[in-house]
Amino acid sequence: MSKSNIPVWDDGRWTPLPALNGDVSADSCVIGLGGTGLTLIEELLRRDERVVGLDAGDVGAGAAGRNGGFLLAGAYDFYHDAVRKHGHDRARAIYAATLAELPRIASAAPGTVRFTGSRRLVADDWELEDCRAQQAMMQADGLACEWVEDALGVGLFLPSDASFNPLARCRALALRARDDGARLFARTPVQQIDGTRVITAQGSVHCARVFVAVDGRLELLLPELAGRVRTARLQMLATAPTAERTIPCPMYYREGYEYWQQLPDGSVAFGGFRDRAGESEWSTDATPTAAVQDMLESFLRSHIGVTAPITHRWAACAGYTDTGLPVIEQVRERVWALGGYSGTGNVIGALAARGVAAAALDGDPSGIRTLLGDQWSTAVTHGALRDDSSGVGPTA
Repeated sequence: MSKSNIPVWDDGRWTPLPALNGDVSADSCVIGLGGTGLTLIEELLRRDERVVGLDAGDVGAGAAGRNGGFLLAGAYDFYHDAVRKHGHDRARAIYAATLAELPRIASAAPGTVRFTGSRRLVADDWELEDCRAQQAMMQADGLACEWVEDALGVGLFLPSDASFNPLARCRALALRARDDGARLFARTPVQQIDGTRVITAQGSVHCARVFVAVDGRLELLLPELAGRVRTARLQMLATAPTAERTIPCPMYYREGYEYWQQLPDGSVAFGGFRDRAGESEWSTDATPTAAVQDMLESFLRSHIGVTAPITHRWAACAGYTDTGLPVIEQVRERVWALGGYSGTGNVIGALAARGVAAAALDGDPSGIRTLLGDQWSTAVTHGALRDDSSGVGPTA
C-alpha cells in the first residue's frame, strides 16, 4: 500500500508549527514557507527586520517540499533556447547566477545536497538534434556539458548540477529562521491582503511590507496576476529501496516532462506526464489522479526498468508563465510577488528572494535585473523601488 499524497521526502519527524492566533506586528510579513519564502526571511533577518512568516499548510507543504529534488543551473529553457528567447547576455547571466547559487543552497542546509550532476536524455530524433544544439552553445560559452551514450541512455551530462532533499532543506531553513528571531506560523491561510495588513481567519499581521512568496496558486492570492501566472498540478511517485538499477544522478527525458532520480537509500522518485493528461492538469488541486499515476507506473516499469513496489504517490501545484521567466515584482504598493517558476523554482526562487530583499530594502534592483533583463522595471510599477518612507526612487 503506497502512502497517499505524502512525498518520499517526508520522514514523519517534523513537529508542525503553531497557527497564528491573534494580531501581531512586524516590519515584513512573508507569505509562503517554501524555499523562496524561507530564503527571503533569511535575507530580511540579515537586515535586522522583524519578520512574521505564514503558510496555509506548513513548512515546505507546497511544491518547494514536494518536487523532484533537482538543483539545475540556468533558466526554465534549455541554454540554447534561453539564448534565442532572452538574448545571449541574459542567458549567460542567469546561468552564471544559478551556478553561484548552488553552493549557497548547499551551505545553508548542510547534508541535504549532493553534487551529482544531471543528465538530459534523448526521447526521439528531434531531441537528439536539440541536445546537440544545446551542447554546442554551452561549450562555445565555456559551460560544462558532456555527451554521454551508455546503458542509461543517450544525451547530455551537466556536471555542475545537483540533487537534494527539498523538504529537509526547507525544514532546516525554517528552524534556523526561528532561532534567529522570525515568528513562523503554519495552518494559517491568508484570506486577504488589505494594504499591508495580512488577514487570516484567526488573526492579522500588521506590517510595513508584504512579500507573497508562493508558486502554485499565486494568482489566487494576487488576482491581478491572473492571466500571467497559471497553476499546474505536478505528480510523482516513489518506490521502495532497490538495487535493480543504479541511477547516478537526476535524469530528465522528453524535454524534461519526465524526470527521476535514485535517492541515497536506493528508492527511485519519478514524476511527469503533466502534458499527456491535457487540460485537467491545469489545476489548483494538489491531489494525485489515477490517469497520471497509471502513466507514471507504466513508464517506471517499462522504460526505467524498476519493479520495486511503489511506496508513495503525491502531487503539488506550481505556477507557470508564458515567458518561462518568473514573476518578481511589486504588484501593489509595498506588496511584492515572487513565483511562477515554471517548475524550476529550486534555484531561481532563491535568487528571486535575494533580489527582492535587496530591491525592497536596499534600493538595489540588480538581482532582479539579472533574472528578468529588460523586464526588471515591472518591479517598480507601484512607486519607488525602495518601499520605505524615504521615497527614494529606482537606482538603475
